[in-house]
Amino acid sequence: MATHIKKSFSFSVLLFFSLLISTFCKAQSGSIVLKDLEWDPDSPAGATELFVPSDNSLLAGFIYRANGAQKHPTLLLLHGYPGNERNLDLAQVVRSHGWNVIYFDYRGSWGSQGRFSFENCVEDVVNTVAFCKKYSDSLKIDTTNIVLFGHSMGAWVALKALSALPGVKKGFALSTWDIYREMKNIPEKQLKAMVSNPRSGMSYFVLNTPVEEIFTPVIANPSRYNLIHPALAEKQIIMLDEHQENKILADQMRSANHIYFDYKVWPTDHSFTNKRVSLMNLVLQFLDR
Repeated sequence: MATHIKKSFSFSVLLFFSLLISTFCKAQSGSIVLKDLEWDPDSPAGATELFVPSDNSLLAGFIYRANGAQKHPTLLLLHGYPGNERNLDLAQVVRSHGWNVIYFDYRGSWGSQGRFSFENCVEDVVNTVAFCKKYSDSLKIDTTNIVLFGHSMGAWVALKALSALPGVKKGFALSTWDIYREMKNIPEKQLKAMVSNPRSGMSYFVLNTPVEEIFTPVIANPSRYNLIHPALAEKQIIMLDEHQENKILADQMRSANHIYFDYKVWPTDHSFTNKRVSLMNLVLQFLDR
């Protein structure tokens, strides 16, 4: 009888540790542990609509406020061209991690005032950071820890803005659209024909600026859209892609970087549809660095 009890106890202990190891391995392999947020009764997490001034225009946006009365690090979420993928699942997870998240639409997109242009998008980020500093008390923003996350064109915007913002030290570039490299490799005649064709797939009703007007400055002076900039050598940067087309750019940026640069390519699509949990984990790890 005692022997039977000992065997049962040993089996139970073995089963417990087997389940524990299995759970740990599964967690390490890509799952993310989520739990409901316990609200701070005096300063609960929530959302606030924002209208951010940018060159005499207002950008429509909102802030996902983190839980607690203290100032929080803040992630700026930058959408692509035109911005159908907003990555708001990331915003919710990052907010539950103790960060504020700000999402906004660039000038001339999705109802925001002003004219859309690539350069205006970059300026909109710079102006949003200035807005964060001005209202850091009411929005509870720790302005010493603002991070940029951009997807597709938004990744290009994030890297360009990062080079213009000495106080912002980190940027996450997801599936970067390298406008400079793409446009400079297309013959000018072909490029002009493409952007003037409304059926080219580059015309969107959510942008209030004609496609030809958007791309004419790129055709005229492509070097202004080059992502290589000395200031990025002093930043922490992750580039994550679903293709190898940015390898040359990534290699150049890595060789110049003095702080931290990581480049990964995952087997997925442009929206990282089958890699959302892995993406969440990587973003949280990067924010915690």
